[in-house]
Amino acid sequence: MKRFLAAAVAVAIGSAIEVVLPGRSIYHAGWYNVALSALLAVAIVSGRTAMRKERRPRARAAMLAILLGSVVVGAAGVANGLFAPDNQDVVGAPGERISVDGVGTLAFPVEDSGGHAPPVWLERSHHAPLAIGTQSRDAGESILRAVPRNVVYVEARDLRGGHLTITQPQGTVFLSPVLLMQHSQTIAGLNLPFDSFNVPAARRVVKAILFSAAQAAVVLHDVAPGQPAVLFAVDDENDRPLAHAIALSSSGETVRAGGLALRAVVEDYPAIDIVSAPNIFAVSIGGLLVAGGLIALFA
Repeated sequence: MKRFLAAAVAVAIGSAIEVVLPGRSIYHAGWYNVALSALLAVAIVSGRTAMRKERRPRARAAMLAILLGSVVVGAAGVANGLFAPDNQDVVGAPGERISVDGVGTLAFPVEDSGGHAPPVWLERSHHAPLAIGTQSRDAGESILRAVPRNVVYVEARDLRGGHLTITQPQGTVFLSPVLLMQHSQTIAGLNLPFDSFNVPAARRVVKAILFSAAQAAVVLHDVAPGQPAVLFAVDDENDRPLAHAIALSSSGETVRAGGLALRAVVEDYPAIDIVSAPNIFAVSIGGLLVAGGLIALFA
């Protein structure tokens, strides 16, 4: 009896931890899943033995509930460890829709007139849309959370002030003025995110390198304290450097480089952090069966 109860409780706790503290790499380790499977096997074998020896109907029913609960919650925990995908960060541009296998479609918002981005929405078949904010949201077998990251809104004009269209041939949204800064390079020992865009009317290719406020304070001297900055480098349409084509923009300042007037604004925009977790319904039902059986057994 004691071995059965100890194993059943250990299985329930081991799987519940995967829900309470999701996304840890340890859950995908072979030894963790072997240990959880071994505990489940002990619970099943010792539980059946204990039930055969028990003569009281109420106690047998309680033990059956504990056994069934441990099987349900244990199977969910082992399945998550063996078959669930690795953690992933999904980065999207404003207005972009990204389909994530096994999760659903993430609809990234366009900023409102006040410059604030509404939440990212998760759309799934047969489910109401789910708003994803900075608080973790459970989506069945995945837990989602919005993580703010720096993006750069860019604007290009000619030297007479005329607006120029920005394109991103290498980006996920061709006409977006928002640089997602998903590449990086090392300058002066700092790992800096960068991105690029084209200005077709001017036959220019512009590279934008982002310095966070902390990084700007270390290596830049013309930036106000606490302000991020963007370094523009302008090439011609064949990626050949131009004269007088490097300029630093901070605090939304418009600068001139390579025959263009460029402006950059650094803002936060959400990416979505997705981690796997055991099916919350299976863990809840299995946990309730184990807890209810224990209460009935010792009440």
